[in-house]
Amino acid sequence: MQASRCVGVIDTMFARVDMGSVAVEVLREMLPSFRVVRWTVPGIKDLPGAARRLLDSGCEAVITLGWVGRREADRLSYLAMSVGLITVSVLTGKIVVDVTVHEDESDDPRELRRIAIERSRDHARNLALMLSKGPDYLTRWAGMGRRQGYPDVGPIE
Repeated sequence: MQASRCVGVIDTMFARVDMGSVAVEVLREMLPSFRVVRWTVPGIKDLPGAARRLLDSGCEAVITLGWVGRREADRLSYLAMSVGLITVSVLTGKIVVDVTVHEDESDDPRELRRIAIERSRDHARNLALMLSKGPDYLTRWAGMGRRQGYPDVGPIE
């Protein structure tokens, strides 16, 4: 009997929107044959280690969902986290999709919530398509100015 395929969802306690639930819902809908494993860590600097552990435990890919505050220290933490996730992807050879909302994207809490939900949903769809259709599936949209969390900007002709 073949073991079920696995995809990981890792979110943070610091996030102000439950982005993990959004990603889990999309992944379960689009990848019904996959086991979806969700872990929640305290903050963004904890995402790379959790991603590595989930990938080492058999998940084919992970999506990480983080929230970055407005302070300089928060931005530096984001930089460290980003480098860590890139390193995890390189070392494991597996897909790591980073979804991050920066609190300075808007002063309106409702707009931040909208961005977080749409970005989480869009990136979870992207991950599901890469896993179900192949890692080259998104190539059809290369150079099209597509964005997650904001309206697409379109290509430059």
